[in-house]
Amino acid sequence: MSCPSYWVEAKEYLADKDKILAYLISLYPDETIINYHNPFYTLVKAIIGQQISVNAANAISKRLESLLGTISIETYLAMDSEALRQCGLSRPKISYITNIAQAFEQGILTPQIWPMMSDQEVISQLISIKGIGLWTAQMFLIFHLHRSDILPLADLGLINAIQRHYGQSQRLTKGEIQELSQVWKPYRTVATWYLWRSLDPIPVQY
Repeated sequence: MSCPSYWVEAKEYLADKDKILAYLISLYPDETIINYHNPFYTLVKAIIGQQISVNAANAISKRLESLLGTISIETYLAMDSEALRQCGLSRPKISYITNIAQAFEQGILTPQIWPMMSDQEVISQLISIKGIGLWTAQMFLIFHLHRSDILPLADLGLINAIQRHYGQSQRLTKGEIQELSQVWKPYRTVATWYLWRSLDPIPVQY
């Protein structure tokens, strides 16, 4: 496991630029994003996390890890779909994860060259797989590739956190959030993570 090389610098930068983020960063001084160095694992966790709460996603992930022992392409494809259902995975999510596993096996997903690809190039490759949309691809960029400037505007948790800390009584539009986030560049990933952390009882990890 490892954390992003830019994390400490990003915290200092954001704390200097934004008083609200400075406060949030001070609440969690030793926490960070963790990379498990397993792209399939990260994508599985992101699929599980689609449209459910952090706590619910963590519960399903723990049951899946208990069932498989290790979440890998081999252990997943070898498992009976009914056993996967008993972990709390829906039929569509089982299908999506199967698509991803097969895409790795067939060389459609190419992790060996992702470090040389732009954010948009990686997103384009990922969303070619059924079940991976923009949100899931952005989670992958944040948690596995540790790209520093991702702002997932389709993430309800992020929108709620921004609304809570910056919106006061006025509902912010996505355009206003984009404008607000300009000061966080080039570390919008880190700003996003601390805004998530301000809402969730445990750190978000994929």
